[in-house]
Amino acid sequence: MAGADRVRDRPAADDLASFVAAIGDAMVVADPDGAITVWNPAAERIFGFTAADALGQTLDLITPERHRRRHWDGYAKIMRTGVTRYGAETLRVPAIHKDGHQLSIAFTVGMIRDASDRVTGIVAVIRDETERWIEEKRLRQRVAELEALPNGS
Repeated sequence: MAGADRVRDRPAADDLASFVAAIGDAMVVADPDGAITVWNPAAERIFGFTAADALGQTLDLITPERHRRRHWDGYAKIMRTGVTRYGAETLRVPAIHKDGHQLSIAFTVGMIRDASDRVTGIVAVIRDETERWIEEKRLRQRVAELEALPNGS
């Protein structure tokens, strides 16, 4: 009976949609072709694109042009194999904001599968780490400057 209680206690689809809308991290879901099918309010805040702008577009919307080939090669492999290492490991990459400025994002992904275990999409949970990345870059530059000073200065 405890198992039945767990099933009954699972959130309904409406509750799940509310959770996706409420979380502070961006949640982006893309289908096997890379078309965006879910774009939550945090994705709007981070990337500047509204859901109306993003839904139906490919992930090129937020992928810098110089990284697209690598992105799509990896995406195709994940779709083909159903395996990704970025479910447990955080991937840090550049991204593009609607106004054109570069972002630094960190994300994990999860495979979405149908009842027959076929991959039907990918969900990414994304955090904007641009400020942290800028600060770390500034600190690395400062350390390099200090290390370049003659001893005793």
